[in-house]
Amino acid sequence: MALVAWLSTADSLGRVNHLVQDAGMRLVSRPAHPDIVIVAIDDASIAAIGRWPWRRALHAELISRLTAQNPRAIGMDVLFNEADLDYPEDDLLLTDAIRRSARVVLPVLRRGYGPVSNQTDLPWPAFADAAAGLGHVHVAPDSDGVVRSLYLLEGPAAAPWHHFSTALQCVADRQPAATCGRSPASATDTSPWQRAEPTLIAYAAGPSPFTTYSYIDVLRGQLPAGALDGKYVLVGAAASCLGDMFVTPVSQQSRLMPGVEVVAHVLDARLAGERILRAPQALNIAFNLVPVACALLALLLIGPLAALLTSAALAVATLLLSMALPWWAGLQFAPAAALLGLALAYPLWSWRRLIAAAHFLRLEMENLQRQGLAMRLRRRSGDSADFLERRINAVERASRQLRDLHQFVSESLQQLPSPTIVCAPDGEILLANQAARQHLGGTTQPSLQGLSVVDLLADLVESGTDAPIVTQAALQHGTLPEQAEGTDAQARNLLVQCKPFTTLANADWLLTLVDLTEMRRALQQRDQAMHFISHDIRAPNASILTLLEMQRAYPGRLSDQELLERIERYAQASLGMAESFVQLASAQSQPYRMAPLDLAALLSETTDDLWTLARDRNVDVRTVATPDSAPCLGDRALLSRALTNVIHNAIKFSPDGGTVQCAIVARGAHWVVSVRDQGPGIAPEQQGHLFTPYQR
Repeated sequence: MALVAWLSTADSLGRVNHLVQDAGMRLVSRPAHPDIVIVAIDDASIAAIGRWPWRRALHAELISRLTAQNPRAIGMDVLFNEADLDYPEDDLLLTDAIRRSARVVLPVLRRGYGPVSNQTDLPWPAFADAAAGLGHVHVAPDSDGVVRSLYLLEGPAAAPWHHFSTALQCVADRQPAATCGRSPASATDTSPWQRAEPTLIAYAAGPSPFTTYSYIDVLRGQLPAGALDGKYVLVGAAASCLGDMFVTPVSQQSRLMPGVEVVAHVLDARLAGERILRAPQALNIAFNLVPVACALLALLLIGPLAALLTSAALAVATLLLSMALPWWAGLQFAPAAALLGLALAYPLWSWRRLIAAAHFLRLEMENLQRQGLAMRLRRRSGDSADFLERRINAVERASRQLRDLHQFVSESLQQLPSPTIVCAPDGEILLANQAARQHLGGTTQPSLQGLSVVDLLADLVESGTDAPIVTQAALQHGTLPEQAEGTDAQARNLLVQCKPFTTLANADWLLTLVDLTEMRRALQQRDQAMHFISHDIRAPNASILTLLEMQRAYPGRLSDQELLERIERYAQASLGMAESFVQLASAQSQPYRMAPLDLAALLSETTDDLWTLARDRNVDVRTVATPDSAPCLGDRALLSRALTNVIHNAIKFSPDGGTVQCAIVARGAHWVVSVRDQGPGIAPEQQGHLFTPYQR
C-alpha cells in the first residue's frame, strides 16, 4: 500500500498513465459541436494562390465573404504583428474588413521562450483596434511532446490574456470588449509571464470531427448558401509546409493536428460545458489505494480463483473509471500505480499461501498416517522433484480410496429401481437416484440435490387420514414411520419406507418410494372381473340349469321347442357377455392397431349389420347429418365394436316403432359420433356410473 501511495505522487509511471489517459480520450470522447467550422489554409489553397505568406488583401476578401454568411464569430488564427511595407494599401483593406465585420478575433503570442522572454507579440495596432477580441493560442505540451492541456489565462502578470476560444465566445455573445481579451497590456510589458486556470483539452471524437472548407473555396464563392450562418468560423494553417502542427492524444496514424483544429477542440469543449482538470494529489492517491485495498480484502475473504477474477475485475474497473471520469466528473486520474499494485498483489499473496499450503499438506499426511493409510512422505522413485507436488500426490492417493468408496455408494444408489433419497434432518436432499428424479422432478428437474424433500412430498398424504407422511417436524425429531402407504396429487399409490442412520456429523434419513399404483389397479380389475364372472356370466348358466331341473320335475310343462329356444337364448347371452369380457380385456392389455379409416363408412357398415335386429324390433335406424367421408386414424376393430354396442343398446331400449338417429359432426380437429334413441334414457342418479367397468 505504501508503494502504491508513493507511486501515485511520483512521475515514474508517467508513460503508463499517459497511455491510459490517451486511450480514454479516444474511446470516450463525444461528437463534435455542429456549430464549429474550420476554413483551412491547406495544400490545395497554397497550390492555387502561391507560397505563403499571402497578400493581406486576400485575407480582407476572405473576411468579407465570411461576414456575408452571418457567422457568430470569426477567429483568424493568423498573426499580423507588423505592417505590410510592400503593399500598405492591403493593410487598409484588412483593417476595414475587420472593423466592418465586428466579429473577428485575432491571436496574440509570447515572443520567444525562456525566463526573460516575457513580451507579447500583438497584432499590428490598427488590426488590434479593429478586432472584436484578442486571445492567446498557446498550448502546454507534456514531457513527451503531446498536447494534452493548456492554460485559459496566459500573459504578463499585470494583464494576462484569455484563451482564443474564450475571446470567440465573448464576441459571439456580444460581451463587453474588456472581457473578450482586449487587455490594456502592451507589447513592451515586461512583468512576469503568468499562466493560470490549467485545463485538459477535451478532444472531440473522430480524426477530423469538424466541418472543414478550403480557403480557396471560400474565395471562389463555392460554399453552400447558409453554410456559415450562426457558426463559429476558425481560419488557420493546415498545410504541412506551414509547420503549425501538434501531436495530440487523438492523433491517428502519425497524423499531426493543425493548431487551428486544436483551438476548435478547445472551443468545442467550452460550448459543451466540458472542463477537465487533473485530480488533486490526495484524491489521486485515494483513487489508487481503494482498488488495491479491495483486492487485498478479496484475497483474504474469498477463494483464489475468485480473488484472481476480482483483482482482474478491479483492474478493468480502474481502467474504465480512469477513462470515463474525465467526462463524467471532469477529473483525470493517473491509474498506473493502482494497476501495478493489483498486478503485484496476487503473486505476492500466492507465494505466501504456497508456504501455508505446503505446511497444511504435511499436517494432513501425518493425520492420514495416524488413521491407518499407508502413505509415505519420503520421496519414492518416479516421484516429482517438487516437494509440493510430492505432498499433493501423497494426499491424492490417500483420498482416492475415499472417492472410490463414495463412487461405489453413489452408483449403487443410482442402480436401485425404486426412487431413493438421502436427506438431512432439515429436509435438504443430499443424494437422489435417477428414479427419484424422474418420479419427483420429471425431465424438467436436472437434479434434486439441495431441494427440500418436504416440499417435493407435500402432496403425499396417508391413506385414511389425509395427513402428510413426510413433515419437517417428523424429520427433525426422528418420528417418521418406518413405512406408510399414501396417495399423492397424481392419484398414485405409494409405499414410503423411512430409515434413519447416524454418521459422525449428524443424523440423516434414507427414504424409499415404492409405486403400488399398477398393483392396486390390477387388484381392482381382478376383483371387478371376479364379480362379473361370478354374477353376470353365471346368471344365464344358472337359468339353463333351472330350466333343465324344472323339465325333469315337471315334464311336459314346456314344449321341447320352447325349452330349446330359452336354453339357446340364455346360452347366447352367456356367450355374448363372455365375448364382451374378452374384448374388454384385449382392449385394456393389447396396443391399439392404428390405421387410416373412414368413420362415415364404418358407421354405415355398422348400421347395415344391425338392420336385421332393428327390423325384428320394428325400429327404424337412420343416418343423418353425416358427411360423405370422415377420415381419421384409429383401431378399426375396436371402433366397430364400440359403435355396434352403442347402436345395439339404442335398438334394444327403443320402443316399438321408434327411431334411432346416427350422426357424425366435425368439432375442431375431431369427429363426434352421436347415437340418439327414443327410449327411457338413463336415470340421473345412474349417469355417474356410466363408464364404471362391469356396471349395468
